[in-house]
Amino acid sequence: MELPSCGRRACDQGSSLVTDVLDAAVREGVRHVVYTSLTTAGDHLGFALAHRATERLVQASGLPWTILRNGLYAELFGGLLRWTGNGVESPFGDGALAAVARKDLADAATLVAADPARHSGRVHDLVGTPITAGQVADRLGVPHRTIGLGEYRRRLLEETPGLLPFQPPMLASIATGIRHGFLNGTTPDLADLLGRPARDPLATAVAAASAMRPKSSA
Repeated sequence: MELPSCGRRACDQGSSLVTDVLDAAVREGVRHVVYTSLTTAGDHLGFALAHRATERLVQASGLPWTILRNGLYAELFGGLLRWTGNGVESPFGDGALAAVARKDLADAATLVAADPARHSGRVHDLVGTPITAGQVADRLGVPHRTIGLGEYRRRLLEETPGLLPFQPPMLASIATGIRHGFLNGTTPDLADLLGRPARDPLATAVAAASAMRPKSSA
């Protein structure tokens, strides 16, 4: 159950849909709701309101619930680096992201779903180890160049075809949050829930960036 990042009217419609789904869950005897949300540090992001609204609806449903506040993906961080010549560039500057591998989030959700009563009424903040674009570039053996946030927004609007209307502000808010240090906080929740150390988000981001590397610059 996710609401899209949207205007007020669309979000009102999304909230009604979530309410309908939760009402149906109550009627059908669903015993527990596990909602995958957005990390607590992401309250300022362009798509946070939809997640927080859904959380409130879940908590008010009368059903037992667990909320998994997922950190931003390491795969996304690596994939947002742009290859240019023999290096990469990004709007992230020296800012760090407490990135997390998607497989770890999937494992965490599986563990909670297997024993939901143990996690009833809990909010898990699932973030990883802070990494920077410079660290990814170092692992790739290439230089990293920072571009301005204004230039990044312009490119999203003018030079990135195929984006849906909500995606440019969403991506710009992520870049702003990382660059200014809003998304680098860590918690032990993920490792505690998994019962093991989380996967290395830097290696995951490097693999994602490497996969985007043009063959001519390899």
